[in-house]
Amino acid sequence: MPSSSDAAQRVDGASADAPAPETAPRGRAARAVLRDADLWAGVATLVAALLVASPGLFGIVPLRVPYLVWLALLLVLLVALLATATLHRDRPRLAAFATAVLASWAVVLTAGGGGFLLVLLVIVAALGPYAVPIAVTAAVVLLNTAIAAISTSGNSGSSPQAVETVIVAGFYLLIQSAAVLSSHALLQERETRRRLTAAHVELRAATLERAEAARTAERLRISRDLHDAIGHQLTVLTLQLETAKHVDGELARAHIERAGELARSLLAEVRSTVGALRIEALGLEAALREMTEDLPGLEVTVDVAPTVAVDDVERAALIRAAQEIVTNTIRHAEATSLHLVVAVDAHGTVLSGRDNGRGAARVRLGNGLDGLRERFTALGGEVQFDGGDGFVVTARVPAA
Repeated sequence: MPSSSDAAQRVDGASADAPAPETAPRGRAARAVLRDADLWAGVATLVAALLVASPGLFGIVPLRVPYLVWLALLLVLLVALLATATLHRDRPRLAAFATAVLASWAVVLTAGGGGFLLVLLVIVAALGPYAVPIAVTAAVVLLNTAIAAISTSGNSGSSPQAVETVIVAGFYLLIQSAAVLSSHALLQERETRRRLTAAHVELRAATLERAEAARTAERLRISRDLHDAIGHQLTVLTLQLETAKHVDGELARAHIERAGELARSLLAEVRSTVGALRIEALGLEAALREMTEDLPGLEVTVDVAPTVAVDDVERAALIRAAQEIVTNTIRHAEATSLHLVVAVDAHGTVLSGRDNGRGAARVRLGNGLDGLRERFTALGGEVQFDGGDGFVVTARVPAA
């Protein structure tokens, strides 16, 4: 179920959807379950509500309104419960929850005696943390308790009835409180998992950056070695050959042989240096896959066109952009899939990310996306955002 804690959506990255190589069938099965979790939760809520409402459906309890009217109220309640459990966008989910609260009151108050139907109030209260702040949920619990008391006391004004009303009201207050606290705890656990996953992605990106920095440092060291060692040997070789030009006989032969030894030593040094220079960076596609593989609850697909060719600076910028996109998807999008595509067009290299989450009616940039825009602007590129259908980030590096 979506969380109300994400209502103030601060976009710190981007998001998308797709298929990528799976490491094991178990991973695919787990992702499939996660994708359907909200739907199954909604179905379970619907079934529970139907079971609770069965006394009214089958005429076991008396109704204070015509049967068809009560049935219509129950149908509104069921649809609102399903919508609250499955909708991602904040305003529609809030409207669905408000409708569920009012419909549950109507269903309970128009059926005589309360009884088993009062459990509908517990079901509605349990959905509260997913749609509204905890303070609002607490207010709903208190109002539900009042509705339970009114429904129970409607049959008689006797003293035993009054005692029963107090007991029932207290009982349902406790049950609702326990349900709300359980839902709140589940949401807190989900948020903790999101933060850990986002931190894991950031750590992977930082590891790739450190590897690139180490590779650059090694190249600088080799460059200095070339200047110091090979430069010195070339100077000595030149002197040996120059000396051999001005002497005769055995002395000239000795200088030439010495020059030959230096040339062979120099060749071995060059071969060793060339071998050391072959410290290849992880390819862009491989780096993106390594950073995004096996993320709990999010299936990331990476597609890099074979025509993509970037230098070290552009590669680092694209990896950072992908990290921001993935992190934002995890933290804010409530998505289950993300598609990252790197391609080449007439204007340069383009990285796009699209998720299947709730999107954003108004895109408000946080520090992550602001930094991403600054990074690409410094390279002469641009970053664009679209929160209409899911959330889409497009980052462009201009052609050389």
